[in-house]
Amino acid sequence: MTTVQTLPEGLRPDESGYVDVNGVHMYYETYGAGTPLVLLHGGMLSIRLNFAGLIPTLAKSHRVIGVEMQGHGRTADIQREITPAGLASDIVGLLDHLGIDRAHVLGHSMGAAVAIELAVSHPDRVRRVVPISASVRPDGMHIDLADPSRHASSPRMPTQQDFADFLEEYQRLSPHPEHFGEFLASLSASNADLQGWSDEQLAGITAPMLIVLGDRDFTTVAHGEVMCELIPGAQLAVLPDTTHMQVTRRTELLLPLLASFLD
Repeated sequence: MTTVQTLPEGLRPDESGYVDVNGVHMYYETYGAGTPLVLLHGGMLSIRLNFAGLIPTLAKSHRVIGVEMQGHGRTADIQREITPAGLASDIVGLLDHLGIDRAHVLGHSMGAAVAIELAVSHPDRVRRVVPISASVRPDGMHIDLADPSRHASSPRMPTQQDFADFLEEYQRLSPHPEHFGEFLASLSASNADLQGWSDEQLAGITAPMLIVLGDRDFTTVAHGEVMCELIPGAQLAVLPDTTHMQVTRRTELLLPLLASFLD
């Protein structure tokens, strides 16, 4: 149920390529037709690792646009800190390149922070927004994340298999596969996607928003409720028996929620 999924053998992108934006040579691919839906992966992940189980169904009713952001997948890193604001600007550039005025946006973890940043700073470019495993305050994270002594025993942390998948995908796709250890260390040390937004910024969000968490996510369920109070009209869905790494793999739970919210 929660193993890494792959795209069906017969499913291939309708379009794939790169866009040059803000100094980033950024890879993207598209599937299907309909209302545009941008998928934004989490840190150390890729289109495949995060969304392979979702794309076939989503592409039946949407033009699904998978992106590999700075330093991830086929997109090389550059000398720029990875921040939600910077990555959101890259996504706006991609939408411009594709001739898309507004799109639904779904993001996981780091990608969820980018999705919220788009809703805050580029409201005219988003339709509906689905941040998965996001937080809007540093204190929204479970104590297990902040205390290294808890990592080995915590049921919330990525598994050894998850880290093996990160490495295999990075070495398979990256233009600089030898930089895995360096990139993982720099991304792990960064807390840019945990800084959050002010109450005023969150209160100004106008896009409909569905916040999705696992009940054993990095973000606490209590913080999900705080997010709903701060963001006008936001909805909260909590997936049972689900960790941070499993949320986008729980397709049997997530896809019906997305069909109801996006369509």
